[in-house]
Amino acid sequence: MLVLDGKTLVYDRPFSHDGINYPANWLRLTTLVEKQAIGIVEVADPVQEYYDQRFWWGVGNPKDIDQLKTTWKTKTSDHANSLLSPSDWYAIRKADTAVDIPTAWAEWRQSIRVAASTKQAAIDSKTSVADLETYITTSTGADSDYSVWPLDPDQPVVESNEEQVTSEETNSNSAGTVSGGVVSTDPVDTIDLGE
Repeated sequence: MLVLDGKTLVYDRPFSHDGINYPANWLRLTTLVEKQAIGIVEVADPVQEYYDQRFWWGVGNPKDIDQLKTTWKTKTSDHANSLLSPSDWYAIRKADTAVDIPTAWAEWRQSIRVAASTKQAAIDSKTSVADLETYITTSTGADSDYSVWPLDPDQPVVESNEEQVTSEETNSNSAGTVSGGVVSTDPVDTIDLGE
């Protein structure tokens, strides 16, 4: 930020100093030394404090906690409904034809309802906007996190204990071959095409 006589100068705007009018492009075309020669000093921009507009009107100015709780409980219900919606046909089929919902899907649908209720209870338990903001925005990967929901039965389960192949491992293994990201140390079989 450039300051002259206690006033902030804005790039691409003309200004006057000591009876001289400077054109809009003057600040862009001059060097720092030329700016300093007429008394312009460069100062750091003031630090703007961050606040999450979903929870605060401004820095230190929280929104109404009861209204926020209502809003976030509604958002939680809406998200649970959006997760359940693709599998609603199971429930409709059961009502129409008495064909049971597959057990895995029935259990998952119930787990979504339980997760939504648990999250709404956690929202209700918050006594300050800061506590609510922390609960909603913190993501540690734990099942208790607001952002974590049970995976549907069709989602593949990723094993966290699987070893991952890195490029260093594949490069240091000169005898191995790589196929689809899997390193094989077996000797490469050759096929005689009769040539």
